[in-house]
Amino acid sequence: MIDSHAPAARSAAPGEHVEPGEPLELRIDASARLRGGPPDGLPGFTDWFADFGRRAYTRVERVPLHDLEGWETDPDTGDLRHRTGRFFTVHGLEVDHPGAPVPRWTQPIINQPEVGILGILTAPIGGVPHFLMQAKVEPGNAEGLQLSPTVQATRSNYTRVHQGRPVPYLEHFLDVHSRPGVIADVRQSEQGSWFYRKRNRNMVVELPEPVEARDGYRWMTLGQVHELLGRKDTVNMDARTVLSCLPFTGPGVGEPDGDDFRSALLRSADPGSRAVHTASEILGWITDRRTGSDISVRRVRLRELRDWSRTEDRIRHDTGAFFDVIGVRVDAGGREVHRWSQPMIEPVGTGVIAFLVRRFDGVLHVLAHARVEPGFADVVELGPTVQCVEESHARLPGGTPPPFLEEVLRAPAAHVRFDTVLSEEGGRFYHALNRYLIVETDRDVPRDHPHHRWMTLHQLSELLRHSHYVNVQARSLIACLHSLFHAG
Repeated sequence: MIDSHAPAARSAAPGEHVEPGEPLELRIDASARLRGGPPDGLPGFTDWFADFGRRAYTRVERVPLHDLEGWETDPDTGDLRHRTGRFFTVHGLEVDHPGAPVPRWTQPIINQPEVGILGILTAPIGGVPHFLMQAKVEPGNAEGLQLSPTVQATRSNYTRVHQGRPVPYLEHFLDVHSRPGVIADVRQSEQGSWFYRKRNRNMVVELPEPVEARDGYRWMTLGQVHELLGRKDTVNMDARTVLSCLPFTGPGVGEPDGDDFRSALLRSADPGSRAVHTASEILGWITDRRTGSDISVRRVRLRELRDWSRTEDRIRHDTGAFFDVIGVRVDAGGREVHRWSQPMIEPVGTGVIAFLVRRFDGVLHVLAHARVEPGFADVVELGPTVQCVEESHARLPGGTPPPFLEEVLRAPAAHVRFDTVLSEEGGRFYHALNRYLIVETDRDVPRDHPHHRWMTLHQLSELLRHSHYVNVQARSLIACLHSLFHAG
């Protein structure tokens, strides 16, 4: 962990030129404060984004699973796999979780053991750090084009198994520790209910000066990216998870001398602020949850799943809930590969992903949930307060809504600090939309609650420096919390 008594950075004025030798938090803060120009503000972004969207496209056609070019069904297991043996496999999983609402179940799951790279380049422009973002379209995107990291590539992609064009800027994310400039580099998990132990390398690399932005790429301030986080389904999941790994701009940035929400947020990011639980208590709780969660998973044949049926065009749960496995054929422009087929997971319904936040002695805390998901590498990761699809949850025995869902959905408008529909990763998931919320509450939970703990943003940020502590949905919400530091 970083020394909790590290000196705080001073405040940066909007658009202030910041010297390269200044503390990292100060340089990031200067970029986060700059939400309009230069060079031409968000109106210029909108024109650029729309223009590229007319040239970068995907045409997605639903096709039967047996008609996926390059894919085959294993005659013995029924598993879906690529003929090269690369990319990913859809197989079956049997889960035993005593004490859960459903103590035993089977399901399809994506197994993609290779570790991809999600990386963002940053460099000073006019003395202010800018971030090189990519306009990228994925076949599963509900809204088409999205703002993505500089590099977003699986190992199969960047080793060119598909025989496509090289991945631009990849060289800046290889052998990075032989040179200075690495701000973040950590392997993080992805959706533990749909992926089996999937990890990607989340990276932010700082260059001494900007490289040329190719077609479809754009240097942007962090504030501009934060502004776009509030727009429906504009910033993609991969960009959000990388942005969450940046240091919070809060410690010492401005004087949190008021009792407003922003002051509480600033105090929450300050390592010197008092938290409800110490870091040792949080780590001990996570270890207890991992040790005490009695869950076992084993791979099974896809054709032998209980309560799941395969038709010509999909694999579906017999209740019609949860998700389907579908097949798509894709024609794409502006990508390394122009045509391919693949299976995808299509969720049933729009999810709710929310943090409840509360002030304790003027310090904002987030209510984190120790979640157990079958695809996690280490049993438990910290997730949002609420993470569910209401329609599917109602199909579980008893039909009881998850804790805190009603409080999130019925919160007065004045208590809702963030509310936007965002999508999950569009390369494997088809129209996977979730309503992301940050809701302030005055509700407390017992200090010894078995599944939830109040944590400061600094504590979450420290855990994000390590693998397998904070799940991908919570990381998206943390990026959204970043965006509130300088919100209007």
